[in-house]
Amino acid sequence: MLSVFLPPRLGSSFRWLLASSWTTNLGDGIEVAAGPLLVASLTQDPFLISLAALLRWAPPLVFGLWAGVLSDRHDRRRIVMLADGSRAVVLAVVVAALAPGHLTATGALVALGLLATAEVFADNTASTLAPMMVPRDDLSLANSRLQVGFLTLNQLVGPPIGAALFAAGRSWPFVAQAVLVAAGVLLVSRIRVATFEVPERGNAVREIREGLAWTVRHPAVRTLVLTILIFNVTFGAAWSVLVLYASERLGLGAIGFGLLTTVSAVGGLLGTGLYGWITARVSLGNVMRAGLIIETLTHLALAVTTSPAVALPVFFIFGAHAFIWGTTSITVRQRAVPEQLQGRVGAVNTLGVFGGLVVGSAIGGTLATHFGVTAPFWFAFIGSAVFVVMLWPQLTRIAHSDA
Repeated sequence: MLSVFLPPRLGSSFRWLLASSWTTNLGDGIEVAAGPLLVASLTQDPFLISLAALLRWAPPLVFGLWAGVLSDRHDRRRIVMLADGSRAVVLAVVVAALAPGHLTATGALVALGLLATAEVFADNTASTLAPMMVPRDDLSLANSRLQVGFLTLNQLVGPPIGAALFAAGRSWPFVAQAVLVAAGVLLVSRIRVATFEVPERGNAVREIREGLAWTVRHPAVRTLVLTILIFNVTFGAAWSVLVLYASERLGLGAIGFGLLTTVSAVGGLLGTGLYGWITARVSLGNVMRAGLIIETLTHLALAVTTSPAVALPVFFIFGAHAFIWGTTSITVRQRAVPEQLQGRVGAVNTLGVFGGLVVGSAIGGTLATHFGVTAPFWFAFIGSAVFVVMLWPQLTRIAHSDA
């Protein structure tokens, strides 16, 4: 069974990378719930509580490009170890301050910001390791296995464990995360990857421009990043008001809202199981075409329905699509980008991801305030539909252009 899930051809180093990724993803999932709960337990100020969410979104935008430069300059395995090791130290300080009750809300926010910043460097660099150890034709399989851990441990299992540990004692979730992150460092230390030729180091800003220029000049990767940016604007607009949509439109309480996320993650697991079967029969370009149609129709379905019985299957299908699309886009980018540019081009992609989400969230909040809770979903449907029509001829070429 293990050889089916992890074929020997992927290599022992990839198994260590996968084990580290899954371990740290569980820790990150625990923090997803425990971090905001910690801040809320230390202050009743709505502004300070909202900063806990902002501090998870801002670091990729602020530090993403610099993380890309660093991963293209230095030993990538060591960068991941140092970044995750730094997170373990911050978590130990949080636990030490919580024990005697000395941690303030400001201190908790600073800690969460440091954790998110270190995670940017760890995640950006870790994403460059798989192409260094896995054959090109197996990258889709390898990325699907990495995404399994993110879906199950970060999104599905970790948050409820984090909430349960927090209920048992405020320190426990951070103790658990510290242990898991430290274990991730040990697992990454077992990886062995071939070194790559690093060009003469220059000015960091110039190196960032090189990554941006390469992305703009490469038609396939440029189109991919643009697609991610635009579709995250529309997705961010709709999902920014999801909690209001669930209560006002679907009549669901807190448990029902959590069920939407759970159903989506379960759909992602279905996508995991079917990914190899799908990509063996359908080109990656057509997989991307189908995915964008599914996402567009998802926004339409949610805009018109008021029934949880309709919305839940829609979220299930969307979860499967999100996993398949994410794995495919990572694979396409890794196949096309030269090894020495993986970090910087990956960072440009990260800017598209989070930049789109931030802009979309602002649009969604404004539309919902003035036109009602379904307005962001109508905006997402129309915007996605227009972009799919414009992009349609390019999608079949994205997945096959390596030049």
